[in-house]
Amino acid sequence: MRYLLSFVGILSLLLWSTLSSCDKQVLLSKSHLNFSSDTLVFDTVFTTVGSTTKSFKIYNPDQRVLKVDEIELMGGENSVYRINVDGTPGVFHQDILMEAKDSLFIFVEVTLAANNTTNPLIIEDSVRFRTNGKDQYVKLAAWGQDAYFHYSNFQLQQLDFNEGVWPNDKPHVIYGAAIVDSSKTLTIPAGTKVHLHKNALLYVYKGSLQVEGQLGNEVVFLGDRLELDYQHISGQYYGIYLHEALPSNINYAILKNGTSGIHLYSQDPSNSSYTLFVQNTKIYNQARYGIFLFAGAKVKAENCLISHNGTHALFVLQGGDFNFNHCNLLGYGSSTNPAVGISNFYNDYQLNQTNVSSIGEGVLKNCVVYGNLSTEIAMDTIQMTGVDLNFDFDYCVFKSEAIYSDIFYGNHIYWNQSPLFLNPSERDFNFSAGSSLNNAGISSIVFNDILGQPRNNPPDIGAIEVP
Repeated sequence: MRYLLSFVGILSLLLWSTLSSCDKQVLLSKSHLNFSSDTLVFDTVFTTVGSTTKSFKIYNPDQRVLKVDEIELMGGENSVYRINVDGTPGVFHQDILMEAKDSLFIFVEVTLAANNTTNPLIIEDSVRFRTNGKDQYVKLAAWGQDAYFHYSNFQLQQLDFNEGVWPNDKPHVIYGAAIVDSSKTLTIPAGTKVHLHKNALLYVYKGSLQVEGQLGNEVVFLGDRLELDYQHISGQYYGIYLHEALPSNINYAILKNGTSGIHLYSQDPSNSSYTLFVQNTKIYNQARYGIFLFAGAKVKAENCLISHNGTHALFVLQGGDFNFNHCNLLGYGSSTNPAVGISNFYNDYQLNQTNVSSIGEGVLKNCVVYGNLSTEIAMDTIQMTGVDLNFDFDYCVFKSEAIYSDIFYGNHIYWNQSPLFLNPSERDFNFSAGSSLNNAGISSIVFNDILGQPRNNPPDIGAIEVP
């Protein structure tokens, strides 16, 4: 029995020794890390505004476990950058084991301090990775741009009122709203860039807006996220909202990636002229409307390219006046809604009533209404005593399944004749000599096209005159 107990004891000791030695036989890799990128670059970031989150990957290229001894943000706690290692924030991390052929995400954000200059500055830092006694680095770089900031919070009655002339030496960034109050005038000069945050708007309340862009030096309205991932994302902000505005003008502007490019609500009773005169302007990639005319506002447009919007290029609801000459009112953005929708009534379901208004002037001349749908112009109106409906459509190219014969359709409506745009998906609305637009218009006082080219006699239909 004594020998048996001794044998069992020796066997147990051997088993314990074997298992213990197995725990110690983890053979770590002597390799180093691979990286998805050696430099992480942030496109222009507005100072004091945090960036979107970017990331890069680190890889263990070996078939064995690799120990990352240290990961350090070199700028430390004072860095403008922040890092997060696979879900754990902090400027310093250590003793991270990476399985064979495994990878980890490193997430990075940046918030830049104001630099008090008009030109962008590049701000750099780096992340250090130490494995097996070797240091490797991933560089971080961000372009920082100062801006003029406008902030309104309607719930807290914190309102940002604007008048006079905005300087154009730095971009303007709007949070909530920038407001033009009653009887005031805001002028935005050529070359100004206006960036709007999520749901933000330029709100003109019974005042006047003067956007004074120039050919080649347009005023640009866009979102405040400048990373490449946001270049073609609609709905980044609301847009320009004119509420019973005094006579306003927009010339040579670009409005892109918003929700409703220009929203006009009602008409100031003291204003017998147009609410808005918009010229030489491009409006595209709005989540809903290019121009939304509601409840009696009045708009005149010349040489405008409005396309690739989520619902309509032009939407008239509950009446209002419109006069469009040499404009492209195009779809190519919606799969269900026509480029132009016109209605003189609105069903208010909350009040259980239908509001009907006049359309005293509804003019489309030298315009092309086209897109991918079989019908790109739709009208739904109510005729009743005291309500005027005065339409005048002529020298236009319309795409429509139904060909209408109402008296307001002139003798020079070219139904369903393709404009033969060169590349509408890329917003290239030049066209070939065989286009239905070629020399099919009627001369007017709009002597030059949106590109500054002189028009022929007779001119081409639309905003572009092809020589």
